[in-house]
Formats: sequence, C-alpha cells, structure tokens
Amino acid sequence: MTNPLLELDNVTKRFGRVVIAEDLSFAVGSGEVVGIVGPNGAGKTSLFGLISGDLAPGAGQVRFAGRAVTRLDPAARCRLGIGRTYQVPRPFPDMTVFENLLVAAQQGGGLRRRPSYAAAAQALERTGMSAQANVPAERLGLLQRKRLELARALATQPTLLLLDEVAGGLTDPEVAELVEIVRGVNAEGTAVIWIEHVVRALTAVVTRLICLSGGKFVGDGEPARVLAEPAVREVFLGSEVTAALAGGSFEASPEAEGDGAVGRERGGP
Repeated sequence: MTNPLLELDNVTKRFGRVVIAEDLSFAVGSGEVVGIVGPNGAGKTSLFGLISGDLAPGAGQVRFAGRAVTRLDPAARCRLGIGRTYQVPRPFPDMTVFENLLVAAQQGGGLRRRPSYAAAAQALERTGMSAQANVPAERLGLLQRKRLELARALATQPTLLLLDEVAGGLTDPEVAELVEIVRGVNAEGTAVIWIEHVVRALTAVVTRLICLSGGKFVGDGEPARVLAEPAVREVFLGSEVTAALAGGSFEASPEAEGDGAVGRERGGP
C-alpha cells in the first residue's frame, strides 16, 4: 500500500492490567472497505476510539492522510475527515432529523452556511431519510435511529467512515437496505471500516476482513480465507462460520432458523 489513508503503528492501550489493544499495526487505503469481527470484549470499539480520538494510546502512533494525529482530539480528527457512528445512537432527541445533521455538518465537519445545509441535505438523501427531515429524533424507531446515526457521520463529509455495529437489532430486509447505503457511500470514494456482529452484512460489502480477539489481530485478509482460518473460527459460535458466508446472502440457512443472523459471534445480540 503506497499511500495509506490510515495507519496504526504499534498502538497499545491498557486500563490498569486490562489490555484492550496490544501492539496493533495496520493500514487502510483510500476507498478501501474493511470489516472487523471478534467476540465481545475483543477491543473492537476501543480500536475505533483510538482511531477517532476518543481514546489516547499508551504507546504507538496513529496517522491519517499522511499526518500524525495521535495527539489530536476527536473534533480535530473529525474535521480532518474521520467520521464515526456509535453502537447506541446519540442524536439530540428534541431536535429534528435535519437539525441533527446540520449540527453534525457545522460542529463536526466545520462547515458553515450553505455548505453545511448542502451536506445535511446530501446525508438525508444518501440514507433515505428525506421524508423524516422534520421529525424529532425522539420519535424515530430503531431502524431510523440507526440511519440517523449513519447520516450524522456522513454529514461531516468524512473520507474515512467508522461504522460500529449499525446492523445490530435490524431484520434481514433492513440489513439489506443498510448494506446498499454503505455500498453507495463507498462508491463515492469514502473508505469504510465496519465493526459488525452480523457477519453476512460485512461479507456482502467488504473486500478485506480483520478478526480481533483479546486486543490482538488473529486474521487479516480476503473475507472467505479469514473466516476459514482455525484461529478465527474458534471465536465464533459453534466454530461453524464458513467461506459460504462470503456470498452475502440474507436468506436464513437451516442452521440459523430462529436466530435471525447467521454468523453472530459468541456473546453477540
């Protein structure tokens, strides 16, 4: 990778004796789509915190777009082009959907006046939320809250989008809609790193899959190959994740009837 968009160089983070990231190094290129899987407690969300600036590493360096950002706070990194969602949506409940996006564009993306309104409108269109523009966020259901969380990140106009379990709790048709949104965002040139328990959502989109366990990477590469590795299979329920999942189908398999999502990890929703 000649000029990576994001680089982590030997990043380590500990809380007392608990290690959540141990000497992690990897790079993501412009326009790349990377999926991250692993059991609960593996350090996936903490990894996002280290990338976005919510957490400061105890050791190592984070670089973005060719510059060191290790000491920059989340607001500064967001304005450089790192946008993220959170597992639990964080809208301003008393504001309308559009007002939430306007705040994201102005305060997160650093945009003003017409550019901020244009960015908010574009995020509405991308996520299919134009009809909800004037609806207070507190009135939205789960799917629409997830879409608003994604739209708020997009309103900052990121070049790198971090998605943290945005498919959790959704039905198969809703996940399929979400996959199409992510594909569209990536097609416009935005790099995506997506943490997800619904493995089929990832394998329908990503070209590279990373497995994180115990704060360490145990697999990194083409999705079907990574899912077939014994060390990766071991962290999944029943060790029955296979390369067949790379097809990206949202049809329930016989093994998953009643489960709602083939490839959920041990301890997942």
